[in-house]
Amino acid sequence: MATINHQVWINADVARVYEALSSAEGISRWWDKQTTRLTDGALILEHSPGPEHGVVQLKVVEMTPDRRVEWECISSHPRTSPASGWSGTHIAFELRERKDFPPALTSWAAAIPAQAILDFRQSGWDERNDYLGFCSFAWAEVLLRLKTMCETAR
Repeated sequence: MATINHQVWINADVARVYEALSSAEGISRWWDKQTTRLTDGALILEHSPGPEHGVVQLKVVEMTPDRRVEWECISSHPRTSPASGWSGTHIAFELRERKDFPPALTSWAAAIPAQAILDFRQSGWDERNDYLGFCSFAWAEVLLRLKTMCETAR
């Protein structure tokens, strides 16, 4: 099984990034408009990228404040959809504060009030899926929107 992996350095504190990851309202500001529902006591996030994809359903598996958010994709999608490889995958966002600036960057780092490091992983991909590379690139674009939103919206 393959894993999509991205690391993003965000010039904002960890709490701000966690806030953007941990609610439908926060996620809607950088990814896609989310709705929520409870099913068998589990929180489900949903959004619809269009009829050719079907509704994406993400079960919230873990939320550890200022540290980690994890979802499991519980929806199924047509083989022609880039989301076809998502079913059963786990999407994890792990957060930590950056504190180890090398000496050459010390003066630059002092100008930044806080910096969060986001380690993103979507694990459980079939490496033969035609959309693995496409979705990796799409996640990079979406994570850039998260970074921009956290750094500019106050």
